Amino acid sequence: MGIFGKISKAARTLGARDAHWARALRQGVAPGLEHVAMLQRLQPAMVVDIGANRGQFTLATRHASPAARVLAFEPLPKPAEIFRKLFADDDKVRLFPVAVGLETGEATIHVSARDDSSSLLPITATQNALFPGTAETGTQTIRVMRLEDCLDSADLCSPALLKLDVQGFELTALQGCESLLHEFSWVYTECSFVELYEGQALADEVIAWLRERRFSLCGVFNMAYDDRGKAIQADFLFSALKSP
Repeated sequence: MGIFGKISKAARTLGARDAHWARALRQGVAPGLEHVAMLQRLQPAMVVDIGANRGQFTLATRHASPAARVLAFEPLPKPAEIFRKLFADDDKVRLFPVAVGLETGEATIHVSARDDSSSLLPITATQNALFPGTAETGTQTIRVMRLEDCLDSADLCSPALLKLDVQGFELTALQGCESLLHEFSWVYTECSFVELYEGQALADEVIAWLRERRFSLCGVFNMAYDDRGKAIQADFLFSALKSP
């Protein structure tokens, strides 16, 4: 569904009942409707939203789990500024204007014509063919930090959800979260079955890495297919396995 379809659906669903969503809709930001049911079922007390963009997932979180705190990460200045405006009066939301990765420093991000498709990996022609309008338009230098350089265990409360939507950079971002991974009850990340960004880890690699760290795949959501019915990508939910 395109952004205008999502906006219309959100408007019909909520009307003026949710102040955050009403403000977002006025600014042309479509809340992440596709994540609401999952969040309502989990009811996390804390969400770390990596790849927050304009706040689509944070909007879904604040609607589905109103008591939850959100620590969000978005390195691109334009969507980060929109995020700040949407949550300026919300003391449960905090934004870090950085990307999360394995090493702290500066990096080049490949900016898409649709900035929510931007990535620290080069954008392939396959990505633009499958999702028209997502080709690279330029690059920017951004700040990258490990999660432990921004947060520590005291900043997190249980049960916590780690969400990643980082356009092919999932495995490296997860590696940058590893020292705090034990603090999370769930990991929710978009993964691909085909290479949309150069050198990206595919779904099976991400699943295997998380399995080695005692996170079990427990749900697959929002599957996207090409015009031949081949699976392209989906959102994967992992649950922390209890210690033996």
